[in-house]
Amino acid sequence: MNDYPHLLEPITIGDLTLRNRAVMGSMHTGLEDFAWDIPKLAAYFAERARGGVGLIVTGGYSPSKRGWLKPFASELTTRLQAERHKEVTGAVHDEGGAIALQVLHAGRYGYTPFSQSASEKKSPITPFSPSAMSTKQVDRTATSFAHTAGLAQRAGYDAVEIMGSEGYLINQFLAARTNEREDAWGGTATRRMRFPVEVVRRTREVVGDAFPIIYRISLLDLVEGGQTWDEVMELALLVEQAGATVLNTGIGWHEARVPTIITQVPRGAWTWTTRRLREEVGIPVCASNRINTPELADQLIADGTADLVSMARPLLADPGFVNKAAAGRADEINTCIACNQACLDHAFANQRASCLVNPRACRETELVLLSTRRSSTVAVVGAGPAGLSAATSYAERGFEVTLFEKDAELGGQFRLAMQIPGKEEFAETMRYYERRLSVLGVTVRLGTAATVDLLSAYDEVVVSTGVEPRMPDIPGIEHAHSYADVLNGSVTPGRRVAVIGAGGIGVDVSVWLTHTPSLPGEDLDDWLAHWGVGDPSLFVAGLTERKPRTPAREVYLVQRKTSMIGKDLGKTSGWAHRAVLRQSGVEQISGASYDLIDEAGLHLTVGGQFRLLEVDDVVVCAGQESVRRLYDDLLAAGRPATLIGGADLAAELDAKRAIEQGMRVAAEA
Repeated sequence: MNDYPHLLEPITIGDLTLRNRAVMGSMHTGLEDFAWDIPKLAAYFAERARGGVGLIVTGGYSPSKRGWLKPFASELTTRLQAERHKEVTGAVHDEGGAIALQVLHAGRYGYTPFSQSASEKKSPITPFSPSAMSTKQVDRTATSFAHTAGLAQRAGYDAVEIMGSEGYLINQFLAARTNEREDAWGGTATRRMRFPVEVVRRTREVVGDAFPIIYRISLLDLVEGGQTWDEVMELALLVEQAGATVLNTGIGWHEARVPTIITQVPRGAWTWTTRRLREEVGIPVCASNRINTPELADQLIADGTADLVSMARPLLADPGFVNKAAAGRADEINTCIACNQACLDHAFANQRASCLVNPRACRETELVLLSTRRSSTVAVVGAGPAGLSAATSYAERGFEVTLFEKDAELGGQFRLAMQIPGKEEFAETMRYYERRLSVLGVTVRLGTAATVDLLSAYDEVVVSTGVEPRMPDIPGIEHAHSYADVLNGSVTPGRRVAVIGAGGIGVDVSVWLTHTPSLPGEDLDDWLAHWGVGDPSLFVAGLTERKPRTPAREVYLVQRKTSMIGKDLGKTSGWAHRAVLRQSGVEQISGASYDLIDEAGLHLTVGGQFRLLEVDDVVVCAGQESVRRLYDDLLAAGRPATLIGGADLAAELDAKRAIEQGMRVAAEA
């Protein structure tokens, strides 16, 4: 018996029996793009297979050069490439796992000047306009999908996944917004469906009757001119008839203005669409998007929502996710917090993907925590993200570790981030570290301010004393509050509030201020309504009018810069945070100089004009300063120490850098 019997139950798809229902969904990491990275890719997937996942799906591989995601990016078009992939499939099979190759044609999402699509319609998220495929080119492209699937089979892959979602080429053929053709591949919904049906049919002809073909279907396009629900259901049946073995669900195009996977999206937000699909088809269905716990995954299978559950980023965050769940150690899972900061933000910036909470992801051969034979003692001072990472990483290597924290709780600035509506998932990281410290036997001394004398007994000292809010030199600054005092509950702002500083913290604090803490968080129906998502059987592509938000306070967000507020936020999530500000009526003021803060409010000069914001409170989010007094004292006493995290570099609460730095310090010790 185990706690997740439905998730851990085997399932047979085609001629492949999976050891459980957990699927590691596709995610492009950057390791797919060049032959010399294949050993790293093999190690990355092998670690997930070793961790117990039933089926791994690779990042997308193009069936042609015209379908590249970017120049020279991942493709599988030759036998030589297939031979190289045997290192990947062999590594996964050696660990008892199964792996599918995803076939993906970028279409107009390709970052190349020779991209192609159904029509000559430029994507809003790429710089190049695609050329429209000729009738013959469409036919050849459908065949190229099948050819790549055959090469994947030759390379030892256990299945293929055809990417028909997220706004890539197949989606572009299916939607009237991107398919303006009048030939046999467009003009009507039925003819627009011909392309994906032919891709699946031809793939089945190449790979044989039993080889599993997964088709990733877009259930909600969430863009104007997308598919209707009836069209999606018709396509599902046609794809099933053409030879698909499994339907995996996708939600939204990359250009959609509805968030689908970031942390503010409720867990399991889209599974209701998967349930509807499963009721209509006769083949297994896989749920995906914002499923990050074994409890939710098991429930979805138990209640008939899905037959399999896809979790991409959760397996990036913790490769041992499935084994931990099976062993009754789910409380030790390093849960994905859906921040996107090191995974999708990296991918869209042409950088190698990794994970904020697991910096080893995609660096398995480079960032290694080897066991030590030394019996050294290590003191880590400060229990923010950097200190927690360092303490647990040193302990994993076998060092005797003591963690000092002057406050009564672990977490530092990360605990403040947990207070922001939509970032509640950050509490999972704190839960993980607290449990990890206990499992590894780290001595934790809370409420203890470390001193030079106290630390003299340790062989190594790591200082991660973090940051403190910076209060700028503004006349009357004594009338203002720091963001820390507001978020930790020391100060309760009034009904009208000005926020100084519009970086990531200023945006977060503005969201917090417009939220109503006394009321329960919005439920899924409210969240969908605020983003304009409705019943797809009533509204094309699932889009409808957005329900207005009722902000708890009147908020002004002010910055000195003249640039757009929040422009430096994460590429894949910043736009959604800015949208929440607009929905909540936050007035955004750029190019301001701060003249005075007094009982009347905040006095500004904007564009050469005086302006008084008559507010009850002013909250300062103007950056941080490193807290390094202890480090300086250690150096003065001739005691070597290592400085990490915010104490090393005060930046916008950069937990990604802090956690990686903490792990690297321990790995290199």
